[in-house]
Amino acid sequence: MRVLIVGAGGHAEVVADALRASVASAAADIELVGFADDAPSLWGKPLAGVSVLGSVRDALAHPHDAVVVAIGNNSARRHMMRALAGDGESFATIIHPSATVAPDVRWAPGSVILAGAVLNPGVTLGRGVIVNTCASVDHHSHVADYAHVAPGVHTGGEVSIGEGALIGVGASIVPRCKIGAWAIVGAGATVICDIPAHSTVVGTPARIIRQREEPS
Repeated sequence: MRVLIVGAGGHAEVVADALRASVASAAADIELVGFADDAPSLWGKPLAGVSVLGSVRDALAHPHDAVVVAIGNNSARRHMMRALAGDGESFATIIHPSATVAPDVRWAPGSVILAGAVLNPGVTLGRGVIVNTCASVDHHSHVADYAHVAPGVHTGGEVSIGEGALIGVGASIVPRCKIGAWAIVGAGATVICDIPAHSTVVGTPARIIRQREEPS
């Protein structure tokens, strides 16, 4: 399968590393076509040993079978994936071979599961989810579309993470908590109760410091 990575920042390079590692371990038969990014300053530059082919529209003209949207911002990733889906693009899911993924874990297209991540039995992931380096999602938890579980996050069992939510680096969520859509859990926070949608929480125990509008 020939895969085009949309995005050419640091997260895209990490996704490319996961893709290459999966090929090297014979876990997947994938060829990295190149990167696409709408920032002209990146066009033609090498990244992870291949080129940034040009704008997203131009890069899509290169032969490929699927894309993976490697944009760390959840709202921007949602916008791009919706646009590409409207154009009929298919989405690849990238899983680093060092990730531990239970046999019954289910994911929608376009998710990325990075090095050292752990997904335990009964976990489900929506579209375009990021489970980042050494994060763990415990049994029967659900991570909804476009959410990002950042490096070093640990959730208990039966946790629900809403659409577009960001769980910051090193945060912990106790079992059966619900994180609302587009909420932000600050780095190192400890969540011990449900978090409303569109809120930002920090600290141990986590407390609300801001409410926001839903992204467009």
